[in-house]
Amino acid sequence: MTKIDFKKASPALYRAPTNRFALVDVPAMRFVMVDGAGDPNTAPAYKQAVEWLFSVSYAMKFAAKASLGKDYVVPPLEGLWEADDPADFVARRKDRWRWTMMILAPDFLDDGVFLAAIEKSKKKLGAPPDSLRMEIYDEGPSLQILHIGAYDDEGLALARLHHEEMPSRGYVFAGRHHEIYLSDPRKTEPAKLRTILRQPVRRGA
Repeated sequence: MTKIDFKKASPALYRAPTNRFALVDVPAMRFVMVDGAGDPNTAPAYKQAVEWLFSVSYAMKFAAKASLGKDYVVPPLEGLWEADDPADFVARRKDRWRWTMMILAPDFLDDGVFLAAIEKSKKKLGAPPDSLRMEIYDEGPSLQILHIGAYDDEGLALARLHHEEMPSRGYVFAGRHHEIYLSDPRKTEPAKLRTILRQPVRRGA
């Protein structure tokens, strides 16, 4: 049985240069998602969201292997981030952030597999977050760069994106700031963390 690795199957979405922002056209994809707000380092809702996303995603993976004969590597955790003032990202004022954490769900998994995975996860985690769902997310044209280093060091790259790259190319914001976490922070020292920083864009008026 061939194991699908979506990072390798879609390299444009999971690889980016470290020295420049590359333009990529992101297709509509389906994700398991949970919404929340607050500092991801301290908010209990964030910890709960991540636990549920991985629990459901692994339950779906095992169900797909058993019932569909399809195996795959569970994709990395991703996050959509927003604040009333984009400067809150640059300044890392995390208590003002709102987020949607998510993990890619393969197209060959249907709602029945998702609901069964929730029921299985309930036995370990209790009641799921109210916002837990599986839905399509469509970004389209986006600028992205690979950040290597601590999450709190992303501010310089984001400032460059907002104040230099986007204005010079004639782009404006077209969606929420998106991060893809290619490293496991539990096993990787902060200086070596690899994170895709992505911003959906459109041409300004």
